[in-house]
Amino acid sequence: MTKFTADRLLLFGATGDLSRRMLLPSLCALDADGLLDPQIEIVGTARSDLDDAAFRNFARESLEQFLPADRRGGMATFLNRLSYQSLDASKPEGFGDLAAKVGTPAEGLAIFLSTAPSLFEPTIHGLAAGGLAGERTRIGLEKPLGTDLKSSRVINDAVATAFPEDRIYRIDHYLGKETVQNLLALRFANMLFEPLWNAAHIDHVQITVAETVGLEGRVAFYDDAGALRDMVQNHMLQLLALVAMELPVSYDSTNVRDEKVKVLRSLRPVAHGETVTGQYRAGAIGGQAVPGYDDELGKDSDTETFVAIKAHIDNWRWKGVPFYLRTGKRLPKRTTEIVVQFRPIPHSIFTGRGARIAPNRLVIGIQPAENITLSLMTKVPGLDREGFGLRSVPLEITMPDAFAGPQRRIAYERLLLDLVEGDQTLFVRRDEVEAQWDWIDAIRAGWEEHSLEPKTYTAGSWGPSASIALAERDGVTWHE
Repeated sequence: MTKFTADRLLLFGATGDLSRRMLLPSLCALDADGLLDPQIEIVGTARSDLDDAAFRNFARESLEQFLPADRRGGMATFLNRLSYQSLDASKPEGFGDLAAKVGTPAEGLAIFLSTAPSLFEPTIHGLAAGGLAGERTRIGLEKPLGTDLKSSRVINDAVATAFPEDRIYRIDHYLGKETVQNLLALRFANMLFEPLWNAAHIDHVQITVAETVGLEGRVAFYDDAGALRDMVQNHMLQLLALVAMELPVSYDSTNVRDEKVKVLRSLRPVAHGETVTGQYRAGAIGGQAVPGYDDELGKDSDTETFVAIKAHIDNWRWKGVPFYLRTGKRLPKRTTEIVVQFRPIPHSIFTGRGARIAPNRLVIGIQPAENITLSLMTKVPGLDREGFGLRSVPLEITMPDAFAGPQRRIAYERLLLDLVEGDQTLFVRRDEVEAQWDWIDAIRAGWEEHSLEPKTYTAGSWGPSASIALAERDGVTWHE
């Protein structure tokens, strides 16, 4: 693998929503902090008919809207790095002009490809024909990478015709979040946890990704995808893999991803009755009335906006430990968290003194709050004349408070910088993607076999009551 830091960055979909909200603000922030090569040039491309000046105006408006004022230092310098070339990716003849605009990099080219799945194949062919897929070019791929295993393989095969695996960077922006990466530090840099991180000491694990929003302009995409494909297939399975993986030999892209894919291949096929699907109806979020999914969509649909799954990992470490996954739209609050519930102590010496003991619980908050909370049993102050009082007390680390100095960064800042510099550790490998799709496709096949239809739930609730029963029949309560 040739190691180089790219001095050209080519952004496909440069006038899209992702670019406005995340890519351009992230690049500007990196540039302001001196983390981009001083010589780097950034070329945007999309169908929009703009010249360089119009694209820079577009970028300025995006930065003023989505990048905090205190992070816009040197914005004028950043804007001067930008240029633009309009392109219809379905027409091969346009790639010659794009290649001329990009020019010849001194070191190398990084490409960020955010485009419709139908355009992946013609875009890759166009890049190769235009001379933009050489040995000193790497490519980042934004999801969705297919809608099932078959379509994912078609996309991966198309990309592989021009780029080897060591120059392909599949993006899951959750992997750029500080707290997600902190999972590895928590597990593998602390002797306290790793000896207990197994079926002998952990009762179950919960992973929740809850959203308060509805369709939010993603009508066509979301109704085709649903919660299982949109959230579980990528973000939630990546979180599960990081929680469950074995200790890598070292912290590098090959070893970390080798261990993640072992977890994904160890997932047991989900049995009938181990999933719950739902679709929200009109309700209220934060005191504001919101319409139901069918009202937003403007028609009836059997697409799930909520899914809960009881998953199992059939390996030595996790045999018998259920992983409860839950995600949905129009839930009461926006949160992403991982809950590790430890087993109760085998015997309490305090029972005869009236004390009740709750098992320890580790809660890792990923968004909107980044924190780590460990519940510990402690004695209640007092003379104990009426018994020995115990209470579960949270030991909490709030990440912004613990690290007041370092700048809190957008997840895409780290991922874009790693793409430019050539570090694949936080990107997803092809065998990971295909293992994820293999498990997801089996779930969908089970739904079709049993004619499973989403149960309705009121917007502002925690989903269908059946999802509560999914956990409670095992004596488990969802953490809320």
